Amino acid sequence: MIDNLSDFNDWFSIQQAAHRFSVRRVPLADTAGWIVEDGTANVRHLSGRFFSVQGVHVETNHRDQSSWRQPIIVQPEIGILGMLIRVVGRRVYCLMQAKMEPGNINHLQLSPTVQATRSNYTGVHGGLDVPYLDHFRAPRRGRVIFDALQSEQGSWFLKKRNRNIVIEVESAPAERDGYCWLSTDLIAELLLTPNLVNMDSRAVLCGVFHAFPGSISSRTPFRGPAVHPFEQVLSWFCDAKSEFSLSQRLIPLGDVPDWGIADGTLTHRDGRYFSVFGVDVEAAGREVATWSQPILEPVDRGLIVFLGRTIRSVFHVLVHARTDAGTRDIVEIGPTISCNPANYSHVPDDRRPRFLDILQGVHESDILFDAVHSEEGGRFFHAENRYMVVDVGEDFPLDVPSDYCWITVEQLGTLDRFGNLVNIAARCLASCMTSLPYDVSELATASFR
Repeated sequence: MIDNLSDFNDWFSIQQAAHRFSVRRVPLADTAGWIVEDGTANVRHLSGRFFSVQGVHVETNHRDQSSWRQPIIVQPEIGILGMLIRVVGRRVYCLMQAKMEPGNINHLQLSPTVQATRSNYTGVHGGLDVPYLDHFRAPRRGRVIFDALQSEQGSWFLKKRNRNIVIEVESAPAERDGYCWLSTDLIAELLLTPNLVNMDSRAVLCGVFHAFPGSISSRTPFRGPAVHPFEQVLSWFCDAKSEFSLSQRLIPLGDVPDWGIADGTLTHRDGRYFSVFGVDVEAAGREVATWSQPILEPVDRGLIVFLGRTIRSVFHVLVHARTDAGTRDIVEIGPTISCNPANYSHVPDDRRPRFLDILQGVHESDILFDAVHSEEGGRFFHAENRYMVVDVGEDFPLDVPSDYCWITVEQLGTLDRFGNLVNIAARCLASCMTSLPYDVSELATASFR
C-alpha cells in the first residue's frame, strides 16, 4: 500500500521502465481487422463487435444550431469500469493499475482496477483474461459501494454507457504486476499532476470520494445547506428534459456533408472539430500484445470549468443541463463551461459558449483548481482538457438562465449515484475538486461514513 508521493514515484518509474510501447499511425483502409464499407463509408470491425464510426443526423432546440450531421462513434456495448477498495483504519485505498492506452499522450496512466469493454472481457480479441474481473461480476466477493450505468462523451459517442462499480473487499487479493493500492489522500494529490490519473479513474473516483467523504484527511469537504433543496434540483432537471428536445438518426458516414476520408484520415473540410485515423499498437502487459484500431483526435485542447461561489457560507458550483449530439436522454448535468474554444474562433459572439468570456478577466487567486487531464486513451488520441474550478465571488449573480442551476458539491455527488444524470466532464471535475486546499471556507466537516 502506498500513502506518499515519494513511494508512488518510485513504483511508477518502475512501471514506465518495465514495458515498451509503440503506436504507429496508419490509413483507415490499412487498419488490420477493420474496413471502410463500400457504399456507406462506415468504419467497422470485421467481427461486428468493438465499435464503429458512422454518421448521425441531430435535431434539437437546445443548441446554437437546430440540426446538423457529424461522424460519431457507435459502441452499444456496456463495459466495466471497476474499482476495488479497502478500508484500513480511517484510510481508504484503491487498487489501481498503470495502464497503457494507444491514445495516451504519455503512454502510461493510472486506470481503475478493471477497465474493459464487453468485447474485451468476453474474449472477442482472443487475448488473456482481464485481471480481477470476477470481483465485479455476480456473485461478487465484497460489498457494493457504488454501481451505476454512466455515460461518456456525448460529443463523440452515441448514447455510450459504462458500468461504474466500486467494490469494498475485506482482504486484499494478490497484487499483480502493474497494480498497487493507493490511498485516497495520495490520489487527491496526484490529481494535480497533468495526464496521470486517467479519465476512467476520475469518473469512478467521483463515486468513491462521495461514498467516503471523510477519507480525504486535512481537506475540508464542500458540505452544508444548499441554496436549492435536492428535490428542487431534481425538479429543475425534469423541467429541462421537458422543455428541450433531441432526436438522433444514424446515417451513412458518406452522407455527412463537409466530412470525408483523404489520405487515410477522416477530416472536416475546414480542419475543425476532430479527425479519425488508424493506429497499429504494440503494448506489453495488455491482454493482447498487438492490435489495430481507428482512433479520434480532437483539433485542440478543450476546456472544462465549474464557476463557483459561496452562497450562505457554502461553496456552490454552477451546473448546466447540457445537450450533446450523442446524449442518451435529452440533457445531462454538466459543468458551467465545456467546449473546445478552437471550434468557436470563427463564430460571432452570440454563438460562443455562455460564460466562456468570463475567464478572460479571472485573477489567478480566484482559480481554485487548474490541471490538464487526458480523455479516454482507448478511443481518443492525445485528447486533453484543461480542468478548472474558478471562484467568481459573491457579486456574481444568483439569477442564471433556466438551463443552469447552483448546487453544492455534496448534491452533485448524490446525483452521481444515479445513472445518466451527471455527464463525464462534470464527474471528472468533481473528482478533481477533492484536491482543493479550500481551508479558508468555514464549512461543516463531514464525518467518516
